[in-house]
Amino acid sequence: MSDRYKEAGVDVHAGYKAVDLMKKHIKTTNREEVIGGVGAFAGLFDLSEFHYKQPVLVSGTDGVGTKLKLAFSMNKHDTVGIDLVAMCVNDIVAQGADPLFFLDYIACGKNDPEQIEQIVKGISTGCVDSGCALIGGETAEMPGMYQQGEYDLAGFVVGIAEKNKIITGEHIQSGDKIIGISSSGVHANGFSLVRKIIADQALNYHDFIESLGMTLGEALLTPTRIYAKAVKQLKDIMELRGISHITGGGFYENIPRALPDHLGATIYQGSWTVPKIFPFLQEQANLTMEDMFGVFNMGVGMAIVVAEENVQKAISILQDCGEQATIIGEVTEQPGVNVIDD
Repeated sequence: MSDRYKEAGVDVHAGYKAVDLMKKHIKTTNREEVIGGVGAFAGLFDLSEFHYKQPVLVSGTDGVGTKLKLAFSMNKHDTVGIDLVAMCVNDIVAQGADPLFFLDYIACGKNDPEQIEQIVKGISTGCVDSGCALIGGETAEMPGMYQQGEYDLAGFVVGIAEKNKIITGEHIQSGDKIIGISSSGVHANGFSLVRKIIADQALNYHDFIESLGMTLGEALLTPTRIYAKAVKQLKDIMELRGISHITGGGFYENIPRALPDHLGATIYQGSWTVPKIFPFLQEQANLTMEDMFGVFNMGVGMAIVVAEENVQKAISILQDCGEQATIIGEVTEQPGVNVIDD
């Protein structure tokens, strides 16, 4: 093969090596509905054995944002792929879908096969955790677009739901309870502010922080929690009236997305355990609680609205699935989100 493309900055042989390295990770995500293997022009997924009366495909796409900057600084690339899957999967789970398959897009300035393998390893781990198959993707080597060692990630997930079981929030009533499922930390939102705090305070990602029990970089790179399997267990047993994935915009933006326009929510601050990374960031930047709840998940990765009579059973099921869950608030007749001291 001609070397002229390589002279222009694109090494196709490095691409072939990356594919070979990632195959063993992709294999771990396989489902019986997947047709074919890695390397075809498109990913195939067989729906013929599904028995839905009115099946609806539910799709979502997202990225990891500037959290990738931390991965570059720490030279640690095996967790951001989990974040990628989580950000996509948790969104469709919030609509009541079960994830089926995932595709990824990796753009880089120079293809480093070992680095790409680590990224895909994380993506595969996320797919296994969410029960979906990694059926395809693209690694784009684009010299001049990215700095040496840097890359960007995007993901796309497709799930399925019975039409009459899609979670829309239309059945939510005033007095319904809001259950919070614990996050693993900052997840993958708010990192532009996080990075500014670290720069302004001249902190270093490799600094060991006593209150965190680990380095700052380790705490911040903790991957986003994936809630697909726990929520599936829950929705197969009871009605979930609404679900909010707490992402960018924190509580004030995301809780209302799960509610009818004429209703709101009261959130009881102090009713759950807040991971130590959040008070650390707040203290460093002298942020108000309004700032914190308007940017970060504050330790709640997903909020689920259920009828009051289902609360204790729902919490018990979530805990049996390994999740930390508690009542964090209730639906009110006043639109908007009101965070009050418990």
